[in-house]
Amino acid sequence: MDNIADPDIVFDKDGVCNYWHEYQIAAKKGLIHGAKGAKKWENTISSLKKEGKTKKYDCIIGVSGGVDSTYIAYIVKKAKLRPLVVHFDNGWNSEIAVNNITKIIEYLDADLYTLVINWEEFKDLQRAYLKAGVVDIEALTDHAIVGTLYKLAAQHKIKYVISGNNIETEHLLPPRWIFNKIDPINIINIHDKYGEVKLKTYPLFSILKKKYYLNYKKLTFIFPINLAVYNKEKVKSIISKEIGWEDYGGKHHESVFTKFYQNYILPTKFKIDKRKAHLSNLICSGQLKREEALKELELPLYDPSELIKDKEYVIKKLGFTESEFNDIMSSLPHSHYDYKTEGPIENHYPFIKPFKMIYKLLK
Repeated sequence: MDNIADPDIVFDKDGVCNYWHEYQIAAKKGLIHGAKGAKKWENTISSLKKEGKTKKYDCIIGVSGGVDSTYIAYIVKKAKLRPLVVHFDNGWNSEIAVNNITKIIEYLDADLYTLVINWEEFKDLQRAYLKAGVVDIEALTDHAIVGTLYKLAAQHKIKYVISGNNIETEHLLPPRWIFNKIDPINIINIHDKYGEVKLKTYPLFSILKKKYYLNYKKLTFIFPINLAVYNKEKVKSIISKEIGWEDYGGKHHESVFTKFYQNYILPTKFKIDKRKAHLSNLICSGQLKREEALKELELPLYDPSELIKDKEYVIKKLGFTESEFNDIMSSLPHSHYDYKTEGPIENHYPFIKPFKMIYKLLK
C-alpha cells in the first residue's frame, strides 16, 4: 500500500503503515484458530441445528461461484447443515461461474433461490453510476444481495447467515475505495440525476425496511473461515477435488463486469489498483512475501487481447458508444458524498422524531 493507492495512509515512526496495525488488531480479535476455533464452530453447529430443528432450513448462504462462497458450501456440507442457497444474477456471470454454481447445488443437494434482476433496470443503474463518476459501482449488486438475504431470512424464519467474509484474505480495504452498501438514498439520488428507466423491481432496501430488518428481524452473521487457518491455494485444491470447482483466474473474476471494473475502470479513472490491497492482506496473514507481491504488481492488470474483448463486450452490453464510454473514463471522479446520502431516519420521515423522543424517555 502507498499514498497513490490511498492518500489517507499513515505511517508510524518505523515506516509501518496503519493497515498492518489494523490487520493485527482485527486478527487478534477475530481469528480463533486451533482447538478453540474448532470447538467454537462445533458449538455453533449445535446451536444452528437446535434452532432449526422444526424449520426447513438451519441457515442461509450466498453463492457466486467464487472461492470463498464455494468453500462455505463445502464447510456447511461437512457440518450436515440444511442451508437455503441464494444467488444474485445481475446479468454479468461468467460461464465458469455458472458452471461452478451448478456444481455447488449438486454437491449440497440444497434448494437454490436465484434472484434474476431485471436487466434493463440494472443496466440503467450501472450506467447512472458510471455517469455520476462515483467509485463503488459494485454497491448496486451488494445492496440488492443484502436486501434479498434479509427478505428471504424473514420469510423462512432463518436467523443465521453463514458468510465467506474473512480476515485473512479480505480485511484490508481503504475507506476511499468503497461506500456504504445499504444507503438507498445515495442510489435513488444518483439514479434520479442520471437514470432513464423507472425502477419497478430492483430490490431497494428502503430506510424503513432497513430499520425494520436490522432492529426487529435481526440476523446473526457467522464467519467460520475465521475459525481455522485459511490458505487460499489449499482451499482451491480442496474445492476443486471435492466439488469440481474451476478457477476463473483472479479475485472476483467470476463476474465479467467485476473483472473489468477492478482491472480497467478503477485504475483508469480512480488510480486504484485493488491488487495492492489484496496482496497486502496476504502479506499480513503470512501467505505471501512482500517481494513476491511486488513482482506480481509488475505484471499487467489485463492481458491485452482480453482487455480489447472485455471492453468491447461491456461497452456494448451497457449501451454506450466507445466515445461516450471513453469520455466517462477521462472525466473527473466524484465522491458519493457529492450526492444525497442516508443520514438520520428523521431527516426523511419527520413524523418519526417525536416517537424517537418518546422511546428514549421510556427507555
